Amino acid sequence: MNILHVINISFVLRHFIGDQFFYFPKKGYTFHVACSPSDDLPELAQYYGFSYLPTPVERKISIRKDFQSIRAICRYIRKNQIDIVVGHSPKGAMIAMIAAFLCRVPKRIYFRHGLVYETSHGFKRTMLKWIDRVTSFCATKVVCVSPSLMQQSLKDHLCPASKQVLLGNGTCGGIDTLKKYNPANIDSHKLAALREQYGIDEKDFVIGYTGRLVRDKGIIELIDAFDRLPEELHAKLLLVGMFEERDALPPTIQERIKKDKRIVFPGLVNTDMEYYYAIMNIYVLASYREGFPIGALEAQSMKVPVLTTHATGCRDAIIDGQTGLFISHDPDDIARQIIEIRRYPHMGTQAREWVVSHFDHLVIWKYIEDLYRSEA
Repeated sequence: MNILHVINISFVLRHFIGDQFFYFPKKGYTFHVACSPSDDLPELAQYYGFSYLPTPVERKISIRKDFQSIRAICRYIRKNQIDIVVGHSPKGAMIAMIAAFLCRVPKRIYFRHGLVYETSHGFKRTMLKWIDRVTSFCATKVVCVSPSLMQQSLKDHLCPASKQVLLGNGTCGGIDTLKKYNPANIDSHKLAALREQYGIDEKDFVIGYTGRLVRDKGIIELIDAFDRLPEELHAKLLLVGMFEERDALPPTIQERIKKDKRIVFPGLVNTDMEYYYAIMNIYVLASYREGFPIGALEAQSMKVPVLTTHATGCRDAIIDGQTGLFISHDPDDIARQIIEIRRYPHMGTQAREWVVSHFDHLVIWKYIEDLYRSEA
């Protein structure tokens, strides 16, 4: 089968699809990608072995550019005899599903990675809901990446229950728990060098986070909680990710992250992420909305317990009291739970066992293949 994945930016290919590019071709599938042009797209195509269509897939609505992309994708579908179209992210999925619907592609799969409107208000919230409904109408199947996301989708009447699918316990593709996110494979010399590079001592209690540095992720609340921790904890905050213009953090917070000596800010990291998790003592995600927070699973796979909220997606990412603890968005509560979680020394081991059993990528890929082979 010829499968076309449509996304907005090439950066997320590693996270949404990754080694599926190697796994599925061995089973007779040919992968194609359509996404916004970027400098690294040709390099990624060569590394992963997919054909690609560079076409603008912007986050904001642009009738002219969106129409051009839909037309370009339609041409690509017909030229390459695409059997399955898979759309990711709200905008990429909308363009993908409309194009696939117009071309009558038999299998049109929308991966619902989250509900952007959960933190929006007024007309914008209503518009985003209707965009999702249009996308879902054009799809033959809608993959919700977490159980709570599926529940909220049904509650908000985004599409019929018969269209919605959950891959096992959730996620869009699982994680590599055997080779990559496995503490047994960490090179101690390389880890020591990374600690030295960022000035992190063995005595430091490292509170970690990976992902976009924006308001929705609760970064402001996390930093506020960090300020409330006692000095004797020797806490350091490790923030791995990048700033974004949409939902941007206040300039004062950005400057604080860049200049505070107790905050380690490597920026965007594309390789060796497992070593950053290996430095962490705990992982904190004070998010207001998620699809399924993969960073929380990666951390737990590395035996790092997780603090996270009851937000959509987040509540599926831990077992409270066994692999992590739930927090509110109150900085005082976050600070209390950071101190409290130190009382559970075996939580990291339980966290890894849970993730290996339910979210290893080979487990999830079997569900994806069943989805590819199922009737439209």
